[in-house]
Amino acid sequence: MTTIPEPVTRAARSMADRALSWLHANRNLGGLPPDTTETMADPDSVYKPLGETTLAASLILRDGVAGPGRLAAAQSLMDFTWEQFRHGDMIYERQLRHTLMTDPLEMYAPFVRCGYRHEGLDRLLAHRSRMRSAGSVEVLPNRRLAVANAARIVGLPATEDMGALAAATWLGARPEPWAVNWITAYAVTHTVFHLTDWGADPGGLPPELTDYVRTWLPVWIDVWREVGQWDLVTELLVVGASLEDPYVRPEDWEAVAALQHEDGLVPRDSDPVDDDPQQRFTDHQHTVVVAAVAGSVALARAGQR
Repeated sequence: MTTIPEPVTRAARSMADRALSWLHANRNLGGLPPDTTETMADPDSVYKPLGETTLAASLILRDGVAGPGRLAAAQSLMDFTWEQFRHGDMIYERQLRHTLMTDPLEMYAPFVRCGYRHEGLDRLLAHRSRMRSAGSVEVLPNRRLAVANAARIVGLPATEDMGALAAATWLGARPEPWAVNWITAYAVTHTVFHLTDWGADPGGLPPELTDYVRTWLPVWIDVWREVGQWDLVTELLVVGASLEDPYVRPEDWEAVAALQHEDGLVPRDSDPVDDDPQQRFTDHQHTVVVAAVAGSVALARAGQR
């Protein structure tokens, strides 16, 4: 058990519970259009957000720190997204027709984490893992970590050196911290997420990177709090909770919890929130997902149930 201040666990509980309630209540707003096929014109519009909802639900179930009603809601979300992907058939067909794409593997991993399997996709991914072409796809270093972690969750043979992948990232270079920008900060957060498997393995982040992150994380949180980039602030809270010695400053957690609407929505930034339900979902679903993950990871690190 890790010592985490009571104000943080209180804020984390509120954030996670209300975020999960919002995701569950609004799940139909994130459903795939009826005519969606495995080849979609804009995967980021619905397909990717649906995968993010799956990720949040899978981590809540993995961490097991929510109450029985919340765990039932997370399970219901998993069932909903699995049904949306036609019980894995759509993910299978997307990987079958687009060999070099990595998103089917990443989309499948949260389902596997919670016991959902698709026999055909398992065989296809095992075959693909042996292909030189699939292993040679050129992607950003932090994205290679995402694929490697997804492969580990699915149970594919390890073919990547996680330490070498980490060293190739922006974070791995431990560069001048003031040079970080918005997109690089997101890359830093995801490097930590994949190396620690979203807080389940804090030791997966090499010690020198842990020291670097812990030194500069307070500054980066302050910067993006000042400009009201709450989506990024909340991702940085997940980073802090995922460290071996968590960095969890109460005022940061309380600031995000105070922003959360009564229904669970967490605004992505300081712009006004649209009144239209579909636009609200489109604009802020990602931040609500991150709030659910942040709360769950912090509570799991604190050993709370």
